[in-house]
This record gives sequence, C-alpha cells and structure tokens, in this order.
Amino acid sequence: MPAELSPIDKAKFAAARRAVDFVEDGMKVGLGTGSTAAWMVRCLGERVREEGLRLVGVPTSTRTADLARQVGISVVGLDEAKWLDVTIDGADEFDAQLQLIKGGGGALLQEKIVATASDRMIVITDASKEVVNLGAFPLPVEVVPFGWQTTRALIEEMLIATDVLGRQTTLRLNGTQPYITDEGNYIVDLHLNRIGNARSLAVALNQIPGVVENGLFIDICDMVIIGGAEGQVELRDINAGTIAHERIEFADDENIFADLD
Repeated sequence: MPAELSPIDKAKFAAARRAVDFVEDGMKVGLGTGSTAAWMVRCLGERVREEGLRLVGVPTSTRTADLARQVGISVVGLDEAKWLDVTIDGADEFDAQLQLIKGGGGALLQEKIVATASDRMIVITDASKEVVNLGAFPLPVEVVPFGWQTTRALIEEMLIATDVLGRQTTLRLNGTQPYITDEGNYIVDLHLNRIGNARSLAVALNQIPGVVENGLFIDICDMVIIGGAEGQVELRDINAGTIAHERIEFADDENIFADLD
C-alpha cells in the first residue's frame, strides 16, 4: 500500500477490497461509477488476472467501461446481460435505513437502472458519507434539455410544500457549459440541506414532466461496506439486520497500484 495514499483513499480501497469477495465465478456484476467504484473495478480486475475469475461486467458509465476493459474485465450492456447477480457501487450519502443519495459523478440514471436490475446491491464507502438525514450533499436530478428551465421551475415550486431545509437549485456545469450525461441530459442539483421524507420526495420529483430520474435510491441498497484507513471494515446487511466488523490486510506490493499515475 503506497504511503502517499490519503486516509480516505485507503478507506475506499478497504471497502472495495472486501466487496469484491462477494463476486463468485460466472457472475454478472454491475460496475458502479465514481472514485470508490473505481477501486472496486481495479480490485475485480486483479482477481481476474490473479485468480482467473470469470465474470461479466455491466458498467454504469463510459468511464467505468473504459477502466473495466483496461483491467481485463469483460464488458457487456444491460440488454445483453438482462439480469445481474450483484451491483457494487459507491454513494454520496447514506443513512441508517441504507437510503442513498447518488449521482455526484453524473451517472445516476444508469446507476439506478443497473442497481434495480440486480439481485443485490452492495454500496462501498467510508464513514464520512453516513448521515442522520439525507440532504447535505446536493441531490442530483437528471432532466431532459428541452424546456429544462421550466422543469427546474416546477421542481422549485414543488419544493415549497416539501419537508426540506433548503430550496436552492443549480444547473450542473462542465466549465461554462451544461454538464451532459451519457444519455445527453442535464443535471439540476438541489441544495436541500436536510430531506425530511426521502421516499415521498423521490416520488414527487419523478412525477414532474421533464424529470428523467432523481438521485434518491430508496429500498435498493442491501448492504453497505464502510472502510477505514487502517483496513477496518464494517458490513451492514439491511435484510439480515446484522452488523459485522472485519479487517483487511494491506500488502506493501499491491498489484492494483501498479498503474496508478
């Protein structure tokens, strides 16, 4: 384990390393998007190379697909895979009920489709992402470009009657231009500070014309694996109602770091 890695990166790596143990030979696996999911893809690639693990990966973004191919994972689309054994992904926030906010990386639509087409969703994260109430992280909402300002106004109007602390909305930018998702849509970020009822908000958002999907993942996550900088991991299984604590041993010569810049 390179000494220059930050404690947060070490925590993400620990969670990713433990999560890939749930992947068995012949599985179809949803591959998440984001910095934590990238560790997971690298760990899976190492298992493919070192153990001969056979799996099919369904990526949730073009950048995840590129990384998966680079590390030797066979990649197919969801239409070809049809149904997945497990999806492993990160999260921007999670609460005690394993409700999530996702989409900080701009891939929430594909992430939600892939996660819901899986027998199981495992979220890998570090302790900083746990919150009592969702909403400190801006909630991404993917909208179609046509009439997006009207859609944004309708979202803001709906928020007036919603149990949230903030109602500011911003169009996500890439430089000076709107950020474009893999599906060619825009993202409006909702700065809500606290969400009183995530379930009802998710339903209300998706009823607004122009909204494609929102970043609230409700009743989708089955397990959260929380990594620590010293290799400690906590596994919370919402279905079994169990919490387990384990430790990952960091090797000094981890092959996974060989191609890091």
